[in-house]
Amino acid sequence: MVIQMKIKKLSYDLRKKLGYYVYLYINPLNGQVFYVGKGVNNRCLSHLSDTSESKKVQTIQDIRAKGLEPRIEILVHSLPDELSALKIEAAVIDLIGKDNLTNEVRGYETGVFGRTPLDELIAIFEAQPVEIEEPAILIRVTNTYRYGISTQELYDITRSAWVIGKRREKAQYGICVYAGIVREVYCIEKWLPAGSTPTTRPPEDVNRPDRWEFVGKVADESIRKKYLLKSVEMYFSKRSQNPITYINC
Repeated sequence: MVIQMKIKKLSYDLRKKLGYYVYLYINPLNGQVFYVGKGVNNRCLSHLSDTSESKKVQTIQDIRAKGLEPRIEILVHSLPDELSALKIEAAVIDLIGKDNLTNEVRGYETGVFGRTPLDELIAIFEAQPVEIEEPAILIRVTNTYRYGISTQELYDITRSAWVIGKRREKAQYGICVYAGIVREVYCIEKWLPAGSTPTTRPPEDVNRPDRWEFVGKVADESIRKKYLLKSVEMYFSKRSQNPITYINC
């Protein structure tokens, strides 16, 4: 279904029939999807009047500078609830690839509901809880982890850039956690102000005052075997938003 851009709002009958839906914004200059969203009622039209300084708005402005308008398509509609729309949105973002979109985040719990290798799903749903015995810092990489991430990128998103207290100096290991599961374990050699060392991350993500990064290496195989793909969910409270959790330090 294609919505013509001259429409200012959707009729009541159409909104009722659409229910919850997932929509796409497409660049008419190259036919590429540049934004994926979910919503209800007039949500799919709301970005046309957005005045923020986001990549999405900049893309819309670039299209309009050519005398055109972005094309809006409804990918799927008549969904039973918002959660269904969230799951589909996350899967589509993962399929296209966030780097190819102007979405600022990947989507709802993409480590569970988005594009995920079968072995990772087995790890998530069947992971055995493990107790951390060594001085360590659990580091949740909720917004930066993605399907197919490289070894170097995983290291970089784990080690920087964090608001973290002096207890960091007592930690022997930095443990990368996503969706409650240990993804990698690093032996911490030293802490430095964020941005001190080369990284695959964008400068704006790491060159930030009052933040820290560690340098180190992948832990010995005995430590990795002990913790890798095990659940550490019990160390986080349900409402906690803090990405840093100290264990034994």
